[in-house]
Amino acid sequence: MKPVGIILGSKSDSETMNHCVETLEEHNIDFDIVIASAHRDPDKVRMWVKNAWSRGNTVIIAAAGMSAALPGVVAAYTDLPVIGVPMTSELNGMDSLLSISQMPKGVPVACMSIGKAGAINAALYAKRILNVI
Repeated sequence: MKPVGIILGSKSDSETMNHCVETLEEHNIDFDIVIASAHRDPDKVRMWVKNAWSRGNTVIIAAAGMSAALPGVVAAYTDLPVIGVPMTSELNGMDSLLSISQMPKGVPVACMSIGKAGAINAALYAKRILNVI
């Protein structure tokens, strides 16, 4: 069973999110990881999220840049806690940060800081959630 599911909107997010992976590994937290864009692979995103519970995921970390729709889309498909990590973009990640932090009522997403620090904090925040469950 993998308590943390990680979904990246693009392969280009891998370098930054490797810091999240390393932090989870340091704390002996199992995870699974997939690359699926909310815009280019919406069916893949939906199926991955819908199967999260059966994989043992109890927390999902979603990383995305530019429009950063992925964390909100993930949260729309599940009642599991979703942690959004904004990636850097043409606007230095501010567009991603604002997109993730401005979820509509009823679609909660925890939003971390932009880039490496956010990736590490997402892993640590997931650890805290798992410690409470």
